[in-house]
Amino acid sequence: MYKLIDYKKFMSILVEDLSKNFNGFQALDHVNLEIKTGSLVALVGPSGSGKSTLLRIIAGLDRPNKGRIWLAGRDSTFLSIQEREIGFVFQNYALFKHMTVYENIAFGLQVRKTSLSIINNRVKQLLQLIQLENFADRYPSQLSGGQRQRVALARALAIEPKVLLLDEPFGALDVKVRKELRNWLRRLHEEVPVTTIFVTHDHQEALEVANEIVVFQKGRIEQLGNPQDIYHQLSINYLP
Repeated sequence: MYKLIDYKKFMSILVEDLSKNFNGFQALDHVNLEIKTGSLVALVGPSGSGKSTLLRIIAGLDRPNKGRIWLAGRDSTFLSIQEREIGFVFQNYALFKHMTVYENIAFGLQVRKTSLSIINNRVKQLLQLIQLENFADRYPSQLSGGQRQRVALARALAIEPKVLLLDEPFGALDVKVRKELRNWLRRLHEEVPVTTIFVTHDHQEALEVANEIVVFQKGRIEQLGNPQDIYHQLSINYLP
């Protein structure tokens, strides 16, 4: 059991009338969305529908043209990435190739000048959590794609983020590994229920993993609900 995270610190997210324009392209069009503390939410929709843009704005990687982002009741629209205390996992893992698994997971803690004893303890627990206890001294090139993605998730969790954002986390993996990892992600969230948003093109992935699904189309939210509601009520035309 991963016990270092204080669950009380997890954040609710409120997206208020958010719009984003890129050189005349309306990526987000007056989006309103509330995500409760501890939720596991999937953003689905075709390419260009706005889901990744919303994720990047929540993370602080992009700024909206209009609207607000509220984190735990605080207007965070113009806060820095560091101030938001968010973990971000990319599709391409973005691991440091010259660092071992241990060093990759420990990196964010070292930047924060965390004590060595805490770093060792946290990395050890995270290696157990991602089931890679015997891989601490290996380099990313020595790992499979699924293992590299698990390391990327552990690195994001190491800093004890209040929100975890995943942008197509399993998109570069084959079908078998994707299925294994999405089952693993669901179990991970049950053990470490940090507020999590993940973007996917795979509606089956969203239905299997998330406890809430948000369907985007042309920069707007077309449907919102639990997997059962989405499965039974959503027109197939809206699914990617």
